Amino acid sequence: MSNQFSALIVIDMQRDFLDLGGYAATAGMDISALRRPIPFIRELLGHARSNGMLVVHTREGHRPDLSDCPSAKLSRSHQAGAKIGSKGPLGRLLVRGEHGHDFIDELQPLMDEPVVDKPGYGAFHLTDLKQILAAHDIRRLYICGVTTEVCVHSTLREAVDCGFECVLVADACGSAHPTLHEAALQMVAVEGGIFGRTADTKAAITEFRTSP
Repeated sequence: MSNQFSALIVIDMQRDFLDLGGYAATAGMDISALRRPIPFIRELLGHARSNGMLVVHTREGHRPDLSDCPSAKLSRSHQAGAKIGSKGPLGRLLVRGEHGHDFIDELQPLMDEPVVDKPGYGAFHLTDLKQILAAHDIRRLYICGVTTEVCVHSTLREAVDCGFECVLVADACGSAHPTLHEAALQMVAVEGGIFGRTADTKAAITEFRTSP
């Protein structure tokens, strides 16, 4: 499969999840663990761009009036100690347009790379991601980002149901919970690869270069 039919999907590498004062830190998550995949994602981005692949970045967040945030999700965030919409050092937590909602400096999108703002965990839910991929005739997705067991896996499962061939780039995914990270990776290969397959960054880059 030619690289023109492959895309790199970078999930939620935002200040709210990766910087002190953001949503994840406020909820007590291990920011150092969440930041671990940053150098791998930078490497993936460099090679994807140089090989002419489509790169799509996603951000989780809500409208300022929280009208697109389900009450159950809002309640869960409150119980976790990081209520969505509350004020933090980086602005209102997980609210679009706030400093914390934007991408970290190390992984800023290029001007021509699509940014998909999503209100849910999966990147296809209530977004135009499927239409973006269809417009570029994309068939294979390389998926990375945070968190492995939530937004990354939710997007992976949606993508499989949409008919995409999926590759989860294991060392380019991050989680504050090592056991959940490993379990999420192991789930991919069950039943003959029910959710596609996993690869590390080095193997993914080799595929970027050598896909026929």
